[in-house]
Amino acid sequence: MSEEKKDLGDKAEEAFDKAKETAKEAAEDAKEAAKDFAEEAKETAKEFSDGAKQALNADNKKILAGILAIVLGGFGIHKFILGYTKEGIIMLAATLVLGIFTCGIAGWVVWIVGLIEGILYLTKSDEEFYNTYQVGKKPWF
Repeated sequence: MSEEKKDLGDKAEEAFDKAKETAKEAAEDAKEAAKDFAEEAKETAKEFSDGAKQALNADNKKILAGILAIVLGGFGIHKFILGYTKEGIIMLAATLVLGIFTCGIAGWVVWIVGLIEGILYLTKSDEEFYNTYQVGKKPWF
């Protein structure tokens, strides 16, 4: 019986060593997979940040101004983005102050103006938008 116990002990030891080796291999594979994932994540984050920098620091602010004009046109934020501070303040004041005195009618008119400007911004070509609103400084429509 002692031989059986010895064989059983040897088998258990072999199974333990095999499990240990398999665990080491799995750990190495996991480390390699984690390293690959980290590299891919860094690359993706770099691409995203480069794209965001390009979109936010671009000379041509057509898409940003157009979307802001459609969504928040009544507040004149798109005017501030394009550097038209005076016109932005006029739109903001017309929406807030005149909107109160006219029961919202002036606010709706300014929102419609913002919507029209946003559509105009987005339908123009990049070059035409840049020349008209950023170089030519045309403040309205």
